[in-house]
Amino acid sequence: MFHNKIRTRNQNNTEKTPDQAVNPPRPVEAPYGPAWACTCQALPLAAALLLVSSPAADSPGILPLWRSLALGQQYSSLGSQPILCGSIPGLVPKQLRFCRNYIEIMPSVAEGVKLGIQECQHQFRGRRWNCTTIKDNLAIFGPVLDKATRESAFVHAIASAGVAFAVTRSCAEGTSTMCGCDSHHKGPPGEGWKWGGCSEDAEFGVLVSREFADARENRPDARSAMNRHNNEAGRSTILDHMHLRCKCHGLSGSCEVKTCWWAQPDFRMLGDYLKDKYDSASEMVVEKHRESRGWVETLRVKYNFFKHPTERDLVYYEGSPNFCEPNQETGSFGTRDRACNVSSHGIEGCDLLCCGRGHNTRTEKRKEKCHCIFHWCCYVSCQECVRVYDVHTCK
Repeated sequence: MFHNKIRTRNQNNTEKTPDQAVNPPRPVEAPYGPAWACTCQALPLAAALLLVSSPAADSPGILPLWRSLALGQQYSSLGSQPILCGSIPGLVPKQLRFCRNYIEIMPSVAEGVKLGIQECQHQFRGRRWNCTTIKDNLAIFGPVLDKATRESAFVHAIASAGVAFAVTRSCAEGTSTMCGCDSHHKGPPGEGWKWGGCSEDAEFGVLVSREFADARENRPDARSAMNRHNNEAGRSTILDHMHLRCKCHGLSGSCEVKTCWWAQPDFRMLGDYLKDKYDSASEMVVEKHRESRGWVETLRVKYNFFKHPTERDLVYYEGSPNFCEPNQETGSFGTRDRACNVSSHGIEGCDLLCCGRGHNTRTEKRKEKCHCIFHWCCYVSCQECVRVYDVHTCK
């Protein structure tokens, strides 16, 4: 049973001590304004639940995964309608049983995938491929994720991390009766503080993500091996960056009593970390060998003189298209009319983002609040100013 697995997992893990807490760095925003990107609309529940699975071969009664992200009207917004597990296309039997048995946490699973997509669009906002989603399409990313590319690796990692993150946060907020706060990894309190609040049970969220997302990855082929690896790499990011969060109690802001609890890092920090893993992802090659159950595909690092990937690294074995020109076969939308940063020499700069085609410049007037004054007590009055901006877009 699922609860028994949770209990066994908690009992077998060594308790963390407060000295092991890691304070993650604050995320740093990009130095230029927002680039063009397709915003993530309210993700249909069917699409969200299926996104954390992986492509599968055609079989009777089951759609290939990226073709089965159906957008039904009954799933137009997360959590607003009852979840009908049997109406979600493409679920394998294990996923269907999970959905029916633990239906109260399924909205958190879907919300986690939505969180992952939004973070993907933030991280790639200045890239040629900017994690664009397609509205009213059976495959919300189009055919981009059909290939075993770096982009597929990142999407699987961030989506699996999003599911674990959202389920963990939902449990800590008390929205589910089947989970709650973590009481297994507290250890003795430190000097000047004591345990309090609700420690987030990230191991429960990770297990939910693993049970559901990896249920489909049981085939002896290279794509399943890649997806399992990247899913786990995304989830491990949360466990590796759990940290102590504390709050002071006392009169006039004093810290007479300080209570602390285990907390997840900001999801933006996880996105920054996985984006670095995307940039340094390891290219693999597929090897076939025969076992008692038949032919099995495994992955081996392509270049032995490079550092071999760890469990925390992302892996891929197919090259990415350049995404410069529209291509229905690869799912590329091209970069024409994308906003670019004329002063940057990076990938978001007009030279690279526009693929050498050059860029157009136009002026744009924007109304903004200005000359704001605080009045005692207590309101702020502002004037409205018109400012002119230069907007650069790819030819």
